[in-house]
Amino acid sequence: MKQSIVHIALVVRDYDEALDFYINKLKFELVEDTYQPEQDKRWVVVSPPGSTGVSLLLAKASKSEQLDFIGNQAGGRVFLFLNTDDFWRDYNRMVADGIKFVRPPQEQDYGTVAVFEDLYGNKWDLLQLNEDHPMSKR
Repeated sequence: MKQSIVHIALVVRDYDEALDFYINKLKFELVEDTYQPEQDKRWVVVSPPGSTGVSLLLAKASKSEQLDFIGNQAGGRVFLFLNTDDFWRDYNRMVADGIKFVRPPQEQDYGTVAVFEDLYGNKWDLLQLNEDHPMSKR
């Protein structure tokens, strides 16, 4: 059996402000932006450059109870993990582009990591896994 997680839904306030952040600040690629008239919403998918794994489905809050989860999808914990092949290149570019880091870079047993926030306050790890880490081969 072979299965995989394809998308993770990320609740956003507005499609276009989210796209601006993910494309212009994080340098993600737009995979799809399709209007779905039957539901009066957009299917908006972004992915890190060169990624063949999980992508983000930017899901605009459509109900008032969803608004409370914008920026707090993991209850204040790190929610998403962005692995890179060059931590310092990406860290320095992100700092220059105004990305807010809430924990500075650290060397850990598994690699180099720093925590940043997206435009809504969701916490992310920027990390470069060590070559011997099981997930570095994926």
